[in-house]
Amino acid sequence: MAQKRRSRASEPRTAHARKLFGTDGIRGVANEPPMTPELAMSLGRAVAYVARRGKARPARIVVGKDTRRSGYLIETALAAGICAMGGYVMLCGPVPTPAVAHLTLSMRADAGVVISASHNPFEDNGIKLFGADGFKLPDAEEAEIERLLGSDELHRIRVSGADVGKASRIEDARGRYTVFCKSTFPKQLSLEGLRVVVDAAHGAAYRVAPAVFRELGAKVFSIGVKPNGCNINDGCGALHPEGLVQEVLRRRAHLGVALDGDADRVVLVDELGRAVQGDALMALCARRMLERGALAKRTLVATVMSNLGLERALQAAGGRLLRTAVGDRYVVEAMRARGLNFGGEQSGHLVFLDHAPTGDGVVAALQVVAAMLEEERPLSELWEGAMDQVPQVLKSVVLAARLPLEEMLSLARRQALAEKKLGARGRVLVRWSGTEAKLRVMVEGERLDEISRMTDELIEAAEADVRAVVARSEE
Repeated sequence: MAQKRRSRASEPRTAHARKLFGTDGIRGVANEPPMTPELAMSLGRAVAYVARRGKARPARIVVGKDTRRSGYLIETALAAGICAMGGYVMLCGPVPTPAVAHLTLSMRADAGVVISASHNPFEDNGIKLFGADGFKLPDAEEAEIERLLGSDELHRIRVSGADVGKASRIEDARGRYTVFCKSTFPKQLSLEGLRVVVDAAHGAAYRVAPAVFRELGAKVFSIGVKPNGCNINDGCGALHPEGLVQEVLRRRAHLGVALDGDADRVVLVDELGRAVQGDALMALCARRMLERGALAKRTLVATVMSNLGLERALQAAGGRLLRTAVGDRYVVEAMRARGLNFGGEQSGHLVFLDHAPTGDGVVAALQVVAAMLEEERPLSELWEGAMDQVPQVLKSVVLAARLPLEEMLSLARRQALAEKKLGARGRVLVRWSGTEAKLRVMVEGERLDEISRMTDELIEAAEADVRAVVARSEE
């Protein structure tokens, strides 16, 4: 189905404007505002308060983290806040984000909290929240929690004595999640004889991911599995699959699996040493599901960032692409609202809603491996013809001020000119990052030189808008 080409990608609005929460929770440099232990304690109080509403017992909250050194700092403060409201904290230690979603649901908890900045560098950290159903909290609920943080409402509520909460550790958290991942793989299949290289980015899946593939029968070679608190995502994992490419070729492996720091996204490497990104993986899986009648309503959900080639590939196979705002939370919300079962992001968040309520890099990799085994074809053959990539240029720039896009008039004029010239042959997307202080500009079209020039012109226009505002403020 044809999509609207003009896209300035403003964030969804809620009744209470969110300033702390972005598209994937709260993020920032650890121990600097807003990502401070003081905020973590207040957030713990707010989450415990909201999670307990309507219940006669204290809130039960699962807390997991990745391998950043600052995780100790945030985890301790967050747990203290929950206990201060009488909540019961179930600590998982370092586990993937999807493991917290799974454990929150399977242990009948009232909420789940992940302490992670995902793909960001180690000095950053973040907090994202899950509801009792294992899904990320919707915007409105995050806005309500943020409202509580800025009010005096929580300060008037205190518990003491035997009503003070407590914390315990889920000793087998990794094992529970490992069993869950294996349960999503077809029981009639085995990885016996398969050589797999796993790059865990020195992150949350450094133990789980190799174990899953090994226990399913594969010969596993592991890299990125020696976290020291400061090396998460550092030149490795889904953001930097170059080392995995070399290891796949050196080991003559059938497959390489690269995860990010919290293991909710994945990049695969085929046996020829070529990295396969999110759009190609979605095309591969969606077309296969279409052939089997397994893609609900013949519809794949992806964000406005996904390549135009993905949309065309779905149309050619008799399916359709539904686009959402950037963020896997919005992909999942659209899937749930419309009764759909598969979606994802260009970055490698793949959501198989029949298996998991959030993006899961390990589960996604297993679905692709199952396709390889069932069709008896290497990954290179499966993804090569799945879609024809339309040339795309994506650049990010840090600007001196974060202006509303509707106030950036030079940028709007330049975007209108670019869209008119491209017509139906391409797309232009301009958006502020939901997790970093960056403006992102993406242009797609048939000629790389043309779209590269357009991208640079759009960035120049944005810089001019900001300079003008800054100059006026200094007068």
